[in-house]
Amino acid sequence: MRGAREGSISAADSIKEAVAKSKEIQKKYSPFITINEKAEASRTKGRLYGLAVSVKDNICTKGLQTTAGSKILEGYIPPFDATCIEKIKNEGATIIGKTAQDEFGFGTFSVNTQLSIPKNPSDAERTCGGSSGGAGCITAAADFPHVAIAESTGGSITAPAAFTGTIGLTPTYGRVSRYGLVDYSNSMDKIGVLGNRVHDCALMLSIIAGHDPLDSTSSELPTEDFTKYLNADLKGVKIGLPKEYFSEGVDKRISKNVRDKAALLESLGAKCEEMSLPSTPYAIPSYYLIAVSEASTNLAKYCGLRYGLQKDITGNFDEYFTKVRTEGFGEEAKRRIILGTFARMAGFRDKYYFKALRIRATIIKEFKQAFKKYDALITPSMPVVPPKFSDIKNLTPLQNYYMDILTTAPNMAGMPTISMPVEKVDGLPVGMQIIADQFKEGNLIKIAHKFEVSA
Repeated sequence: MRGAREGSISAADSIKEAVAKSKEIQKKYSPFITINEKAEASRTKGRLYGLAVSVKDNICTKGLQTTAGSKILEGYIPPFDATCIEKIKNEGATIIGKTAQDEFGFGTFSVNTQLSIPKNPSDAERTCGGSSGGAGCITAAADFPHVAIAESTGGSITAPAAFTGTIGLTPTYGRVSRYGLVDYSNSMDKIGVLGNRVHDCALMLSIIAGHDPLDSTSSELPTEDFTKYLNADLKGVKIGLPKEYFSEGVDKRISKNVRDKAALLESLGAKCEEMSLPSTPYAIPSYYLIAVSEASTNLAKYCGLRYGLQKDITGNFDEYFTKVRTEGFGEEAKRRIILGTFARMAGFRDKYYFKALRIRATIIKEFKQAFKKYDALITPSMPVVPPKFSDIKNLTPLQNYYMDILTTAPNMAGMPTISMPVEKVDGLPVGMQIIADQFKEGNLIKIAHKFEVSA
């Protein structure tokens, strides 16, 4: 980026090369739903001048198809940019394509889509993780300057970062404007970053963060330059290792790997100790009840009249509505619509949805108590190595959902996280998740960068 600004390299040639290489990567690993064939270097020589940026396909990009991984939105060309996209364009970045994902973010492996399923660059028979699998895939495969803009609801940045050996930064809920994001769960959706260096993620967050009058949930805290936390000292930093995140169900080799890295951080000046977050086992059921309830409401607007999939108008509205949604939504989207509608019905709301909200409040309280003592928490990012596509087919929906056991609680609580690659297991990438208190992304960047340069 600096070379492009100073004129030592050609931004135009750099972007042209990035698009050409992306096409080759697409043939091999399928990280994109849409490649921006008309991508050109920006005329704005900002902090991101000459940088190729990919964008998860549920974030609106003016003039470039945005499907959210669903056939029901196939062909939709937004007439506007999401706020975060507008910000990076104003800094000179170029959008080279829209990355593959689970439909509307509904999944952990980026296989719940009728469009494009990304393959892991470490082993093409294995998943990249989800739902931002395409973002992780292109970030791992790219041999050109690149950063991915992605989105997380219950761990959709951490999972692909762990499975592809990249860095995934999920900010505090409200840190980045959601304007222009295709909603999954309004109270948990967060736009974040995947990259190959902590510096790149910190810089990108500095640019996309900040209050937006178009999003009432965006924080009014002043924007920070998060790169100022790079090269910081860890002396006096206190880190907790919640025992529930190293328990049964997590590959013992991954747990050992992460504990070894905690020991490394101790050698760098941090103090690490085991602690407990006892409500963790309740995170999965409460997360999914809240998420599907919000999703079923959000997906009601896809009726085949305003945008996306449309059919010949025959019969009454209910018949047309049913025909469009039956063809446009995949199996997992239909499952979540049904579950969410059931959970919100009169007679069931108190038993399921409101109880889930109370558990969520308890989980937030536990995190807040922990952060009175600790600057950050460290856990494995995912409980397993990237599974093969053939193995995923044999998982039940419930087994699929429990793959998110390490990521749902911090996401549901709106806490920022960063996933860092650690030593491989059986030659496959695994990750270490660092969690901080709300709006304490600086703590994440401080610890992650020190780990990055010392590992």
